[in-house]
Amino acid sequence: MKLSEYAKINSITYKTAYDMFKSGKLQGRQLPTGTIVIEDNINKVKNEYNIVYARVSSSENKSNLESQAERICNFCNAKGYIIHDIKKEIGSGLNDNRKMLQDILKDGKATRIIVEHQDRITRFGFNYLKTLLKHIDCEIIVINEVKEEKQDLIQDFISIITSFCARIYGQRRTKRNTEKLIKELEDDKTK
Repeated sequence: MKLSEYAKINSITYKTAYDMFKSGKLQGRQLPTGTIVIEDNINKVKNEYNIVYARVSSSENKSNLESQAERICNFCNAKGYIIHDIKKEIGSGLNDNRKMLQDILKDGKATRIIVEHQDRITRFGFNYLKTLLKHIDCEIIVINEVKEEKQDLIQDFISIITSFCARIYGQRRTKRNTEKLIKELEDDKTK
């Protein structure tokens, strides 16, 4: 494809694409006519898109949510990162269906997700998430590697127990429903 088409598809200016080609960051060839052709199999360049993600476990910690987001923004400013979006969420780190985080992951625009602590994004499976995001040119920046407060750990422990209790109760109910269905089918057979 022509360099101008490449620039348009990747939402960059022609000059930026030309500079990338000249510096060797973009592979292609220049025809004798002067037209620059970029190979179709070259991956699309992803523009920088930084998202600040702040999370607290319960609404009781809502004031901490604001200060957490502010600390992350201060970090980004100090590093020279342009902040494109700020997502604040209240929910357990064990909940794998948090709307704000789901939106970030589904959207796919992020090149950096900046969090204060690793467990703000997830309590378990952080390295899996980090590896998967790397494949779409997105990195997770963790500002502080120190573990979170005792209260958050207690809240997550309660969430785990509640979740497993609900699953056990649901299994019993499912078993009863299955037994009821089998009995009804057997009754229908005998009729």
